[in-house]
Amino acid sequence: MNGFLPVSRADMEERGWYWYDFLLLTGDAYVDHPSFGPAIISRVLEAEGYRVAILAQPDWRKVESFTALGRPRLGVMLSAGNLDSMVAHYTAARKRRHDDAYSPGNRAGLRPDRASIVYANKVREAFGDIPLVIGGLEASLRRFAHYDYWEDKVRRSVLLDSQADLLVYGMGETATREIAARLAAGTPIGEIRDVRGTAFLGAGPDQCAYPMVECPSFEQVRADKRQYALANRIQYEEHDPVRGRAILQRHGAQLLIVNPPAMPLTTAELDFVAELPYVREPHPMYDGMGGVPAIEEVRFSVAHNRGCFGACNFCSLAFHQGRIISARSHESVLREVEALTRHPGFKGYIHDVGGPTANFRRPACAKQRRAGLCRDRACLAPRPCPNLDADHTDYLLLLRKIRAVPGVKKVFIRSGIRFDYMLQDKSGEFFAELVKHHVSGQLKVAPEHCVDSVLDCMGKPHIAVYERFRQKYERLNRKYGKEQYLVPYLMSSHPGCTLADAVRLAEWLNKSGRQPEQVQDFYPTPGTLSTCMYYTGIDPRTMEPVYVPRDPHEKAMQRALMQWKRPEKRALVREALQAAHREDLIGYGKECLLRPEHRKPPAGKPGTSRQAAEPARPPKPAKKPGWAAAKPKKNARPRKKRS
Repeated sequence: MNGFLPVSRADMEERGWYWYDFLLLTGDAYVDHPSFGPAIISRVLEAEGYRVAILAQPDWRKVESFTALGRPRLGVMLSAGNLDSMVAHYTAARKRRHDDAYSPGNRAGLRPDRASIVYANKVREAFGDIPLVIGGLEASLRRFAHYDYWEDKVRRSVLLDSQADLLVYGMGETATREIAARLAAGTPIGEIRDVRGTAFLGAGPDQCAYPMVECPSFEQVRADKRQYALANRIQYEEHDPVRGRAILQRHGAQLLIVNPPAMPLTTAELDFVAELPYVREPHPMYDGMGGVPAIEEVRFSVAHNRGCFGACNFCSLAFHQGRIISARSHESVLREVEALTRHPGFKGYIHDVGGPTANFRRPACAKQRRAGLCRDRACLAPRPCPNLDADHTDYLLLLRKIRAVPGVKKVFIRSGIRFDYMLQDKSGEFFAELVKHHVSGQLKVAPEHCVDSVLDCMGKPHIAVYERFRQKYERLNRKYGKEQYLVPYLMSSHPGCTLADAVRLAEWLNKSGRQPEQVQDFYPTPGTLSTCMYYTGIDPRTMEPVYVPRDPHEKAMQRALMQWKRPEKRALVREALQAAHREDLIGYGKECLLRPEHRKPPAGKPGTSRQAAEPARPPKPAKKPGWAAAKPKKNARPRKKRS
């Protein structure tokens, strides 16, 4: 046996199995690594003593693909994969993607659109009334009535369209254990109604086991955008494992009941989950297909935490993993690093020691585990909370220990660094060691924009905070003799961003001397606060109106302004500057984005030279030295493509 869980009847027979307990169905290729949610859930069930078989990317057109492993004894656990299937398939411009890093050979089209619904309905066709539980990111973010960007309409909770018995939201280990134990004890799936981190369809409020609040119904949020924004606000306010209440949402005659979130795992529990016997590789059945590209980013990386109190409004993490941080012990992380050094492909480089946000090792403040998150404010933006605990000592000690492991040459941090949180650490010790030891040529950070009103809509710190960070980063690099660069992530067309704001962003980039090679259009993914703004034109935090760039042509102009030097973008940039009445940025000054158009000599005047018909152009000003004018190293790692 190769260490992987069974994927065929032959695998089961090799183990001596003629029955099994749970079928775990996933829309991703089977990669047995703790960065893949289905791998975690399957190993958690295995650790509880259950027999688990994996069905990865079945052909959804054929019911035989779903019955190939036989009927499981206790039930089916279903996930669309690590991404929402629509995000996996389509760009922010709604164009079909040509690749899929979570599929063998980077091949697109091996899972259906809306995979949770399609797979679940096929399970019903194959196995009838078998207990069916859906989970993963797609189900988690679509647990309530939600705006669907691809259909441009409000859809019902995915629980109704999938015909599933239960929906697990969040990371799911605790809920999965409890559901499995009750099914094994003979409890009918229809009686499992009080598990935290789950949702179900009930007949009335009396079936809810927790204090509850009702949000506007599916019919109300579909008909009235203000009601949609109100529902979104309630859903975020109650998404707290300590103080949160169950949320009820009516869908016609049916009542969706979403129980409060599960408590975050303790350090011991997170250590246990991280150290289950993962093979940490794609299944060998994909070797002849080119492997599974998604493993390359995580093969020699270590996840040391969960959750994120950064609370960016466009990010789904707050609505999935939650905002309370859980962290692994130093001993657990070091055991994983030591195991990585024995991997035949290990070259001495730990690519990342991170998570949703790399430099979060503890809750934002001491009261969060006792009293929950503040209902009416974020921890970091627009300014840090006075109670914020920004001590980086524990993370710093962990990194030092990893650097000392025999066989480890370098330890990099490539997942997100929250720079405003770093600046709140008054010692500066972590910042210095980050620059000295943990930057792989380029440090990726996410200012996202430069206009404070847009940053407020994003839930990000104001640009002055980023500028202080950039200046300190430059000073430290000079101090330690490092040639390292900042790679800023930037976003166009976020709610709140006007064309004039996009021009200001282009001016800021031009002044810095840097033009991003890749830019990200705002992508309205299910469930987020920013998606609510996009659909309703209302900020659900304040219930005040917000400007939304929806017109595809305006969005194209905003994007083009961030890459104004590209020849193919010049016509759009010129149009954008004219529409924003910023023709002052067309000229020869160093502040200008475009040069004037070259005009042909006047007709009927032979002998007039082209040069005479054009204004004289002054020489190009010399580039200023510094971080902005420097080019990245040849060997610098390219920026990871963002969905």
